[in-house]
Amino acid sequence: MNLHGTPLSIIIFALFVATVLFLSFFFARKAKSAAGYYAAGGQIHWAVNGISFAGDYLSAASFLGICGMIATLGYDGFLYSIGYLAGWVVALFVVAEPMKRMGKFTFTDALDAKFDSRGIKLAAAISTLVVSICYLIPQMNGAGSLVEPLLGLPHWVGVILVGAIVIVIVSAAGMTSTTYVQFLKGGLLLIFSTILVGFVLTRGLSTEPLGLDGGAPGGEMTVQATESQLQEQGYALRHTTGSLQKYDRDGTTTWWKREADGTLWRAQWSSGDQVNGVVGGVLEPVGRLRRIGGLSEAEAAAGTGPVGPLAFLAHLTHPDTRVEQWQKQAVTDEKDAKYTVYSPKTVSGTDEMKPGVKFKVHTTTEKLNFVSLMLALFFGTAALPHILIRYYTVPSPACARKSTIVAIASIGFFYVLTLFMGLGAAVNGTVNPADNNMSAPLLAMSFGGVLFAIISAIAFATVLGTVAGLIVAASGAVAHDLMDRFGRMELTDRQKVRAGKLAAFAVGIVAIVLGIVFRGINVSFLVGWAFAVAASANLPAILMLLFWKRTTAAGIVASIIVGIVSSLGIILTGPEMFAGPYGLTAEQAWHPLGQPGIISIPLSFLALIVVSLVTKNRRVAVEA
Repeated sequence: MNLHGTPLSIIIFALFVATVLFLSFFFARKAKSAAGYYAAGGQIHWAVNGISFAGDYLSAASFLGICGMIATLGYDGFLYSIGYLAGWVVALFVVAEPMKRMGKFTFTDALDAKFDSRGIKLAAAISTLVVSICYLIPQMNGAGSLVEPLLGLPHWVGVILVGAIVIVIVSAAGMTSTTYVQFLKGGLLLIFSTILVGFVLTRGLSTEPLGLDGGAPGGEMTVQATESQLQEQGYALRHTTGSLQKYDRDGTTTWWKREADGTLWRAQWSSGDQVNGVVGGVLEPVGRLRRIGGLSEAEAAAGTGPVGPLAFLAHLTHPDTRVEQWQKQAVTDEKDAKYTVYSPKTVSGTDEMKPGVKFKVHTTTEKLNFVSLMLALFFGTAALPHILIRYYTVPSPACARKSTIVAIASIGFFYVLTLFMGLGAAVNGTVNPADNNMSAPLLAMSFGGVLFAIISAIAFATVLGTVAGLIVAASGAVAHDLMDRFGRMELTDRQKVRAGKLAAFAVGIVAIVLGIVFRGINVSFLVGWAFAVAASANLPAILMLLFWKRTTAAGIVASIIVGIVSSLGIILTGPEMFAGPYGLTAEQAWHPLGQPGIISIPLSFLALIVVSLVTKNRRVAVEA
């Protein structure tokens, strides 16, 4: 599979970027005032805002991360889709209309509507910045993963490219251009994801290799062989580690996995390069589907042909179906060099969609991690600053409610599509287990370069739209909340806009650096952290402000601070950080929790209640 930039992919990418930049400068005249820059003047139609919600929310985590997790983990990957969608119930029934009534430009406006508290202004602005930066990391990471195959450029170049384009978008026209970029992206994402799923269903299920041109960098396709066949081809066995065997030929190293029947599977590409501890990387394994259940032997040999959605799932999950899942194994060669090798493991179709591949719940820690993640996804949606500020772009609370309903319909439909795109990548073998974020674009490539170029450009737009929304939220927190309201600088409209543009530039630089540092980690997993921080720091304050009359300003401040500190503290001292960016081992972590929600969310509620009760006699409130 040729993953280097082609003229077609570069042309389509350039056209899309040109369109985005045109929209930015076209709407720049509407961003002269603070209301125009931060809230698009409150004049966006509710239907447009609903699709823009989808464009903002369906980030790299939804398109790249979830498809990749479903392709490699089956049902457990789809749980992210369920969690992301379920959170909109809270947004619709609890948050939408109150946020529009109480707010003006930012999340802080709504939270401070009944108080004139500098503490709330400071704490809420810091929370907005922290959540936005946590969410920016996976978006920038996904952008780098996309640009590598789309344009043939290094990962870091892609991250810088996205950062530069988004800084221009936000600086030129703020929320107005961001809204229409998100509307364009959301619509195209829904349309072409539907087309891609249509192609998957039309191809149906087959055990035959795809036969794509170009092979893969550094080697041939993954193949099955016997030891005698390898010897005839000049391979020499050098090292054995469990079921994995290391063969050399002409100075090239290849790892093979020995099956019980004596046959061998090539475990990864024989490039001989070591990148971040991974030798090569599987880009196009063949025969992911080894047997099709529910068919006679003759029918299975011919494949299913075109199938409907339910028939596709029925055949794939049949007990007689055999699918290959990629398993990761750490190995050490005779020179004590450590490698990560990916090799195929055959499972039944039932096991392909059985819960527990990622989210194991055998131990207390595993159960706590799973519950924590679901709590974060469910409660985090309604507390994400870049989602909340979209309610200020429509004219009325009724429009806010209508736009939320449109968003739920669009997002729900898309998440159904992710199931078929992820499983389509799994059975068609278009999975790179070393970076499963590229599963959906690689699936599109199996249908031709045109669809790959379009899907990749849309995926890039997905990143642009979400990053733009995040940077608008972050710049509003700096210019409007911190400088104007907390700092009492009394900025004019022009000064607020200028300060917002400078803040957008600074946040964009931070996002670029972090996107490069966190390369290679699944973007859905990283977004889970952003949801956890939002659910811990923001949602308790919103809910208690709306439904508990004894809430005080000091209680809200305490809730936000405790939510931020506890959630980030658990994340930064947990096993995922130690085994990832810290370069240590999971066993060296301070605790076994990978997700903080089950501790940090209750702590935030508790802090608000206790502090509010203690300070109730000193409560100073201004009726909204």
